[in-house]
Amino acid sequence: MVDVLLGLQWGDEGKGKIVDYFAGKYDVIARFQGGPNAGHTLYVNGQKVVLHTIPSGVFHTNTLNLIGNGVVLDPVTFKKECEKVSALGIDLGKNLFIAEKTHIIVPSHRALDKASELSKGQEKIGSTLKGIGPAYMDKTGRNGLRVGDVLNPDFQASYEKLKTKHLQLLANYNFSEDIAEWEAEFWDAVEFLRKMNIVRGEYWLNEHLKAGKKVLAEGAQGSMLDVDFGTYPFVTSSNTISAGVCTGLGLAPKWIREVIGVTKAYCTRVGGGPFPTELEDETGEKLRQAGHEFGATTGRPRRCGWIDLVALDYTCMLSGVTQLVMTKSDVLDEFPTVQACTAYEIDGQQTNEMPFNICGVPIKPVLQSFPGWSEPTAKSNSYNTLPVEMKNFLSFVESYLGVPVQYVSNGPGRDQILEK
Repeated sequence: MVDVLLGLQWGDEGKGKIVDYFAGKYDVIARFQGGPNAGHTLYVNGQKVVLHTIPSGVFHTNTLNLIGNGVVLDPVTFKKECEKVSALGIDLGKNLFIAEKTHIIVPSHRALDKASELSKGQEKIGSTLKGIGPAYMDKTGRNGLRVGDVLNPDFQASYEKLKTKHLQLLANYNFSEDIAEWEAEFWDAVEFLRKMNIVRGEYWLNEHLKAGKKVLAEGAQGSMLDVDFGTYPFVTSSNTISAGVCTGLGLAPKWIREVIGVTKAYCTRVGGGPFPTELEDETGEKLRQAGHEFGATTGRPRRCGWIDLVALDYTCMLSGVTQLVMTKSDVLDEFPTVQACTAYEIDGQQTNEMPFNICGVPIKPVLQSFPGWSEPTAKSNSYNTLPVEMKNFLSFVESYLGVPVQYVSNGPGRDQILEK
């Protein structure tokens, strides 16, 4: 069967560590969507490692890893990432596979991303300018290049055709970018890519399932950034909810068993867009510093706020979440009072539902307060030994969402996870 692990907020929930924790129980880890703007942070032998495209099970030698067709892959970023992982003693020739239908980010995609974002002015999305959005646009526009294409002898001609189209679009923006240096890196990385294990992903994965193998599908970004159900237009370009697993890997829904949702004990968001529980004060800054809330990929400071149970309930519903993992619980150790948003107040009326256009309405979060805990949660070596105040907070979250908090991460370490 296939278990799914995905983020339930605006990304940065700590999914990489959680996938790494679970990976040993699975035969295959498969990444089903997103691009290299994802930064999944792991600590391997005390060393911090940030993965952008490679699935987070790569450091488990008996686990196979698949980059699925729902991902967009930048060959340059991918090559650099492979070199870092290989330097840690991992043989990627044995445990990393790429679906041939995975779309490719080309240098001119990055230029288009930059031109598009600049044209928006104050309404910019907060793109990481890595070419991800334009690559997905070419995918749906039926112009894209895929990993399998690099094996064709006429790949360069296909590339030049797409590049010409992009240069015409850039002219419409009155924008130019010298991509010659990017192209040199790109072609070097394409040669590297050609030597990787490129497979017919949908058949490869289904064959493993029929053989009784256990698969963990790994998502990137967060559910509130889903292109259909997130805070549109401040969203990513793919489906980040569990529905994206089937199209992003070529799996039938019948294979999906558990849906494991990851949430922080509070909320963060990077870039523009609405954030009902955002704290633009000393408390928000305290959360940022205590949680080291700076982007793993970009280094950008993350916006911080209290946990939003309205949004969490919404994303649990959309993905059919069966169990929760709460990360960064230890960050709240420093707060004498902890709060949670239990409803939105819009035009004087309270609601527990996500509005159609969360960007277009002033939302006042209805907050419920809970006593903080006076002892460090990192000292707890089991769920039962967590501070009673924290267990009360967790029980309230479970009751509100109707989903059990099955795991609590109480520190950054690889093994600092407590199972209920």
